[in-house]
Amino acid sequence: MRKATMFEAKTNLSKLVQLALEGEEVQITTGRERKPVVRIVAIESAPTNRRLGFLEGQGEVGPEFFDPLPDDELRLWNGEDE
Repeated sequence: MRKATMFEAKTNLSKLVQLALEGEEVQITTGRERKPVVRIVAIESAPTNRRLGFLEGQGEVGPEFFDPLPDDELRLWNGEDE
């Protein structure tokens, strides 16, 4: 477990967050006695196996996709006529 003072945490927050993401627990301390007051832990591990384009080839977007919306539908998207 890594410990850091409040000052160290302010100046090295990105590094401490990265350590937490890698599975290490980080305690932030305060005062002369360096009393632990908070912990930084990862909520969940960062995904490592995401793959872009996993739906490639499973659908098509035709040129009409870029056509302007009809006025009545555009009003609904803008929150009008509800």
